[in-house]
Amino acid sequence: QVQLVESGGGLVQTGDSLRLSCAASGRTASSRAMAWFRQAPGKEREFVAAISRSGGTDYADSVKGRFTISRDNARNTLYLQMNSLKPEDTAVYFCARARTYYSSRAQPQYEYWGQGTQVTVSS
Repeated sequence: QVQLVESGGGLVQTGDSLRLSCAASGRTASSRAMAWFRQAPGKEREFVAAISRSGGTDYADSVKGRFTISRDNARNTLYLQMNSLKPEDTAVYFCARARTYYSSRAQPQYEYWGQGTQVTVSS
């Protein structure tokens, strides 16, 4: 069993930065691809960024150039550095661990999910 716990969310202003963390526990916590998804009020959960076991990354067009996903396998921790935040980035952010070593944008490929952390960007 793998448990994921997100932290680092909060209320910021347009243009500010935040760094989200996702602490993973469990025997194989860091041995698969991981990703961040987000869900804004009234919208479906959407892909934000993913990182493979080897460190290859993928980003949604809406965050490319502003967000950076990274992982520290020794610490079993996933990060999302978010810069130049916009009001449209307001959402609950979830980390997830994939069933595979390679990353994917498809939510069914992710078998473990955190509870989420709220990010609110004011204009």
